[in-house]
Amino acid sequence: MFDRVTECKTLLKLAIPMMGTQFFIMGMGFMDTAMAGHYSSLDLAGVALGGIVLWPLFMGAAGILMAVTPMTAQLLGEGRQEEVGSLARQGLWLGAIAGIVLCFILLGSAAIFSLFSVDAAAITIAEGYLNAVIWGLPGAMLYVTLRYTCEGLGRTMFPMLIAGAALIVNAILNYVFVYGKLGIPEMGGVGCGWATTITMWFEFVAIVVLAQQSWFKEARIFAKFSPPRRSRMTSILTIGVPIGATMFLEMSFFSLISLMIGSLGIVALAAHTIAGNISWATFVVPMTLGSAASIRVGYYVGARQFSQARAVAWLAVQVSMIYAVLASTLLLITRNWLPRIYSGDLDVITLSATVLIVIALFQFFDSVQATLIGALRGYKDTKVPLIISVIGYWLLALPLGAVIGYGFLGGVGKGVVGFWVGLLLGLVLVAVLTALRLKQTSMDGQRIRDLAAI
Repeated sequence: MFDRVTECKTLLKLAIPMMGTQFFIMGMGFMDTAMAGHYSSLDLAGVALGGIVLWPLFMGAAGILMAVTPMTAQLLGEGRQEEVGSLARQGLWLGAIAGIVLCFILLGSAAIFSLFSVDAAAITIAEGYLNAVIWGLPGAMLYVTLRYTCEGLGRTMFPMLIAGAALIVNAILNYVFVYGKLGIPEMGGVGCGWATTITMWFEFVAIVVLAQQSWFKEARIFAKFSPPRRSRMTSILTIGVPIGATMFLEMSFFSLISLMIGSLGIVALAAHTIAGNISWATFVVPMTLGSAASIRVGYYVGARQFSQARAVAWLAVQVSMIYAVLASTLLLITRNWLPRIYSGDLDVITLSATVLIVIALFQFFDSVQATLIGALRGYKDTKVPLIISVIGYWLLALPLGAVIGYGFLGGVGKGVVGFWVGLLLGLVLVAVLTALRLKQTSMDGQRIRDLAAI
């Protein structure tokens, strides 16, 4: 018997700590920006430039490892807890490889920056920032593997506590390295990179210590050494590569949009940045609801309780819809003063308030698609959502945004508002197609079994 109230409480119990984790991660990004910005505008530009290259690649690699969460949940639901350790060990091998590959890619950042007409001094700081960060990437990838294992086991509180502690560590280290305290040379924006590297290794050490908890020990992750196993690593990659590709392409999409809007002037770019930050803050809730749905759907699929898996997937979507209505209403009410938190420029505030109307309108579709995609991951259904994202963002939202924003088809371009209208239309398509996909997958027992066998 499916108890909606009990299941809703379980979803929120999983999701709320994950929301906290994401907000702490956002806080670390804010800390880098604030510290570098107060040091100098040039250092702020350098750190921001480095982030444009770093974070899409980082999230793409982390997305691959995210496959560990639904795979762990399905093993738990199937009563095969003893295999969680083996899965995690293979994930750690992939994490180490991913971290090393990222290092080599970022070592070639000079070639990436040469493609854009950016201030040479800012590029120098960006390269220094990235050259510092690369030393932490292997630790970060090992950490996210264990974090996703932890979440797959339904333990989402502990990663939140680690992220909260990491925020404090990152803030202290930023202050020391950026401004040169405690005998450390003054590094400016490059210091943010070293602070990030140490914080990444801190998170890994913290979660290894966490592994001494009795419930984590039962997974037997460190019970023995396992060499790389092709079959298990292939399973992780089969599920994870589409997730990673989706995350990379989505972040790259927003980076490209920012570069295109940058050509419209400082006011347009500032308004876009402010609106984007607010939009991301509202997006965390449905995204983590999707992650919670992934865990619960995965558990029920592993237990071969397909009707319960379908029920919890749509319950998560319904909760997301309710949240979207509330978020949309709040944005409309506060759209004239929220931008004042970021800027005192009246032109920027006015344009940001207009963009926030569009963001309020697409809350429903953005929230729903985020939760739907999370639920599909619980079924290990990740390839089709990737295709849907490519169609919605790159084949519809991007060209439409450019046409409306620049006024390519005649008339006056709508500027930054036009780009967000294009994104709204793309999200409508993504939400509709992912809803249809979830309906098809959740009703198809044979497809569910085939996906579970990966």
